[in-house]
Amino acid sequence: MKGLLARMHQQWQNLFPSAQSKGQHFELLAERWLQARGLQPVTRNYRCRGGEIDLIMRQGETLVFVEVRYRAQTSHGGAAASVTRRKQHKIVLAARHYFKQHAINEASQACRFDVIAFEGDQPDWIQNAF
Repeated sequence: MKGLLARMHQQWQNLFPSAQSKGQHFELLAERWLQARGLQPVTRNYRCRGGEIDLIMRQGETLVFVEVRYRAQTSHGGAAASVTRRKQHKIVLAARHYFKQHAINEASQACRFDVIAFEGDQPDWIQNAF
């Protein structure tokens, strides 16, 4: 019985991976996709008390803070539409924390906030999304 339950659990996990593992998968895809377009990775999953940034990349002298979103279905709005004002605010707070933690002068460092929205397997790169 124990073996049967373990196999069933494994099959369930294979069929329905966690949202976190799905998110990590699409973050990795986005990072590789951006690298193929000339951006350099700085860090992934930067977290602080106020929020989180999926990817921090560098394009020339510009720091690019990237939110990665995936939606299998668009019945409740697409992936890009899911980046609400509240989420944008949290990303900006996390970016400010990143600047402070790394002693970067916020006023003199060029930066932007991008969204990589996946609906299916194809990314939509929205530069300067907010």
